[in-house]
Amino acid sequence: MEKIHISETKYTPEIILDPFDRNIKIRGSSYPENTFEFYHETMDWIEEFLKEESEKPIIVELEIAYFNSSSSKLLFDFFTLFEDAQDEGRDIQIYWKYNIENDYGKESGEEFQEEFDTLNFNLVVVN
Repeated sequence: MEKIHISETKYTPEIILDPFDRNIKIRGSSYPENTFEFYHETMDWIEEFLKEESEKPIIVELEIAYFNSSSSKLLFDFFTLFEDAQDEGRDIQIYWKYNIENDYGKESGEEFQEEFDTLNFNLVVVN
């Protein structure tokens, strides 16, 4: 697998998919015109990555300041992939990062944390 880096735009987040460091990072705002088309490559990559056998933990860092309803659905699918992989014995660490002044970011993280309560889901305050 290759490392993928998608640069941030006004409407889409920066995405870094690194199979060597076993890190997945998404940072920025997410309200692309066609959410599922934008994230198609990312979701395919993650699905393939999760098929690889490894005992090393997977670190997922999300710092999404704002996202629209279709991105929310995509994130739900995203966490479902990790939940399924964790149920199969994978070590997955989720870090939902939010600015202390961003109530939306905090509340969204809490909602995902509650919905996916079996995931190792950590809320992290950043400046």
